[in-house]
Amino acid sequence: MRFMVLIKANQDSEAGVMPSEELLTAMGKYNEELVKAGVLLAGEGLHPSAKGARVRFEGAKTTVIDGPFTETKELLAGFWLIQVKSKEEAIEWVKRIPRDPNEAEEIEIRQVFEADDFGDEFTPELREQEERLRAQTAAQHG
Repeated sequence: MRFMVLIKANQDSEAGVMPSEELLTAMGKYNEELVKAGVLLAGEGLHPSAKGARVRFEGAKTTVIDGPFTETKELLAGFWLIQVKSKEEAIEWVKRIPRDPNEAEEIEIRQVFEADDFGDEFTPELREQEERLRAQTAAQHG
């Protein structure tokens, strides 16, 4: 089972304040533990929303809205993509994420859809296409 671990933004991350050396060191150690356990698939921090954009679709109309965005509770500052045996295991990994004990923080865990989750609508042809695209992507970026 794959899970996306979503790190929410806060005022500091939106202001571009970088984590302390102490926190970066702890995160590096945590990432090493994820790799050694064979569960880390990807993990990255995200630039503040001031460097981003949103694309809104309403019917045939497309609107681009440049950041920054005001509602930090709706923004992401980073993510991990992990592969574990259960949601409970994902929760146990998340409980170990290094953080500033002086900050209130909420981390979201969302299961990633797998091919079998789509049922019969995900035809053999669509499955083959998905596998081919994943292989091409891995070759391009591996």
